[in-house]
Amino acid sequence: MPSREQVSYFGAGPARLPTSVLANASAALLNYNNTGLGLAEHSHRSALASNILTQAAQYFKTLLNVPNDDSYIVIFMQGGGTTQFSSVVYNFVGYWVEKRLRKYGGDLEKVRLDLKDMKCEYLLTGGWSLKASQEAARLLGDEHVSIVTNAKEANGGKWGIIPEEKDWNLVEKKNSALTYFCDNETVDGVEFPAFPKALETAEGEEDERLVIGDMSSNILTRPVDAKKYALIFAGAQKNIGTPGITIVLIRKSVLDCQPTPATLRALNLPIPPIMMHYPTLASNSSLYNTLPIFDVYIAGEVMSQLLTSGGVVATAAAAERKSSSIYEVIDKNPTVFTPVTTDTKARSRMNVCFRLVKGKDGRDLEKQFFEEAEKKGFLGIKGHRSVGGGRISCYNAVGEEEVAKLVAFMKEFATKQGHTYSALN
Repeated sequence: MPSREQVSYFGAGPARLPTSVLANASAALLNYNNTGLGLAEHSHRSALASNILTQAAQYFKTLLNVPNDDSYIVIFMQGGGTTQFSSVVYNFVGYWVEKRLRKYGGDLEKVRLDLKDMKCEYLLTGGWSLKASQEAARLLGDEHVSIVTNAKEANGGKWGIIPEEKDWNLVEKKNSALTYFCDNETVDGVEFPAFPKALETAEGEEDERLVIGDMSSNILTRPVDAKKYALIFAGAQKNIGTPGITIVLIRKSVLDCQPTPATLRALNLPIPPIMMHYPTLASNSSLYNTLPIFDVYIAGEVMSQLLTSGGVVATAAAAERKSSSIYEVIDKNPTVFTPVTTDTKARSRMNVCFRLVKGKDGRDLEKQFFEEAEKKGFLGIKGHRSVGGGRISCYNAVGEEEVAKLVAFMKEFATKQGHTYSALN
């Protein structure tokens, strides 16, 4: 069996973790801080657990440069990003309703009239944003879901681009309960190069578009202006830690303006399950039920290490170097590799998706490529089961030296197929 040092893992999630973090975690799992108990055995309501939660939340806010006040709250949840597809709808529709109810002095009939035009907006750029929009439609009905842009329709039936903002169809801000986009589509290899200008709110504007950032696969890989978002969420299992927790950053103003269940019933709107109700979780310091503190500990260890190694400025530079070197091999060997993301501006730094062409003699090069890669210790590079092909994930814990070895292998593989690696004009 190979040792940890003999393999390079590029899986899309769960992803590689720093070896030093795993070493500390293994000791903590057996006997945490000389307490005689492993961390997974300690009560989630102990002072020890509370300290871990507080520290991890502070690390997260520091890395995202969030003001050290209560304008934004960190919540640790379970259920992954998929649970957030539902949670954001429940809570942001609730916020939209309660704001109007207060504006109208409690006149429910006026809110009911406005509700006819209420929309949850979605930018569709891949499979995950599509699933998010479908969940909103399931909860509210199609009439309350507005598709701002659909990359698949704009690209001849395939994902792989981000349509130009001038072609987007945004509703009036007063009618928008939320505007969701997936910052990085893990399956399809599409990433927004920056915060969309069309979603920005000009200073002094009364109505604001409440932007939801799904950053499950590129969180902490570049600087983010958190103030532009009403909520950011990210599953931990790609750039922060192990599967089991999802980190939510939410404006406190949203938590403080939520309707009663009676109001929602009167308007025939769905009532959020208690474990998806952000105010309940926030008021209980993420501990309304038993939270996996060990997973929070690992996330804290990872974030602590990021802070001491240059933070998100450093991770952004490394991500650019890693992904660029892989895309270069793909682009310079077009008779062997084909990029999935055709819009170069929208290429993901996290998930490089590609296909291999058929060999000259009709051989299946993909099968051969994956078999040879595995023999050399390159693991986790097959594409998602729904799309096939290859996918090389360059998350924070994937070292540049590992990427360099993989790039060398890809060049060697292309050369063996009769393609000479050469510079592009």
